[in-house]
Order: sequence, then C-alpha cells, then structure tokens
Amino acid sequence: MPRVVFTPQLRRFTETPTVDSGATTLRAALEDAFALNPRLRGYVLDEQGHVRPNVVIFIDSHRCDDRIALTQPLAADCTVHVLQALSGG
Repeated sequence: MPRVVFTPQLRRFTETPTVDSGATTLRAALEDAFALNPRLRGYVLDEQGHVRPNVVIFIDSHRCDDRIALTQPLAADCTVHVLQALSGG
C-alpha cells in the first residue's frame, strides 16, 4: 500500500499525518491525506490544485516533474515524500 509522508517542517503549521493509501495515482494518494487534514491541502497545492512552487514531491527516489495533473502511477510498496523545497545561496 503506498505511503504518503510529509516533511517535518509542515508540522509547525498543521498536522501532517503519515497516510497509508490504496490509491493508484499520486493525486488520489494526496487526496487521502487531505481527507484526514483538509488544511494540509493549502500548504501543498495552490488554488488551481497544482503543486506549490515551494513544494517538491518524490515517489521513492524519483522527483515528480508533473506538478499539475499528478497522475503518476503508484506502486503498491512505494513511499511518497512531500517536502518543502529549499533555496538559498
């Protein structure tokens, strides 16, 4: 069952449950997490439902480049990591 894990930094703002989801796509797995904590949606997705610029998502060790449709398929044993992107100089 795919597992969705959120960065610890988001815990400063809202609950970030680790979710075991039966979803087969990234968007569906995220929706399962948002069902547990609707406030989390606003930290991860913008008003159009796209991944916010300051958020990066990995499925296992592969960065998700599709920030709009989020239709990436999920394997039954994968882990989705939702992280805040870091910048600096």
